[in-house]
Amino acid sequence: MAERPQDSANRADRILDAAGVLLSRLGYRKVTIEDVAKQADVGKGTVYLHWKSKEALFTALVMRASIELTEELLAQVRADPFEVLPHRFVRSSFLAAVRRPVMFALLTGDTELLGKLSQGPLRQIKLQSGAHYSRMMIARGLLRGDIPHVDYTMRASILGFYLLEHLDREATNFAAEAKADAIAHVVRHGFEPAGVPDPSKVADAAAELAALLEGFISRARAWIYEGRAP
Repeated sequence: MAERPQDSANRADRILDAAGVLLSRLGYRKVTIEDVAKQADVGKGTVYLHWKSKEALFTALVMRASIELTEELLAQVRADPFEVLPHRFVRSSFLAAVRRPVMFALLTGDTELLGKLSQGPLRQIKLQSGAHYSRMMIARGLLRGDIPHVDYTMRASILGFYLLEHLDREATNFAAEAKADAIAHVVRHGFEPAGVPDPSKVADAAAELAALLEGFISRARAWIYEGRAP
C-alpha cells in the first residue's frame, strides 16, 4: 500500500523538528544525519528518503521557518493593505524574524549557527524578492525612486539593525518593539515620499505583494515535501 502524502509530510516535519532542536543546540557544522535520525526516532535511511544530503535537510529546515514567517506577513497584508508600505512591512518583518532564531540567523549571515547555509539558495531568493518589492513600490509612487540604488541602500540601512546585535552589547538593552519602531522611522522618513499615500495604489501593491508571497510559500512547500526545485 502506497504511503499517503500527508503521512510523508508528517514524518518530514518530525525530522525537521528534530533537526531544529539539534541546530540550536550544536550548530550546523556539528550535527550529523545520524544525530537527526536518533533525535527523530527514525532510521538514517528514512531521513535520506526525504533529503539526499545534510545540506538539503537543513536547507529545508530554514525554508520551513521562512514559510512560517511569510505566512505571518501575508496574513497582516491581507488584514490591512497599508501593511504593504515599506516602513510597516520592514517593521513587521523584523519582529517576525526576532521570534524565529533560524530566520534571524539567516538574515544576519550567522555562520556560527547556520554554516554555509547562511549563504544558501534561500538567501538569494529573498534578495530577488526584495528587488521585486522595491520595483513594485517605486512604480506606484510608494517608495522614492530618486535615491541611487534604492534597493541596496535601503537593505543596507535595515540590515544594520540586525547586525548591531552582534557588534554592540548595548543593542541588547532595547526591546524588540523599540528597535522595530526605529527601523520604521528610518524607512518612513528616508525612503518613502512625503504625504499620505493613495489608497488605491496601496491596495494594488498589497494585492501584488500577496501574490508574490503566496507564490513563494507554494514553491517552498513543493521543495520541502515534494522535492521540487524552488
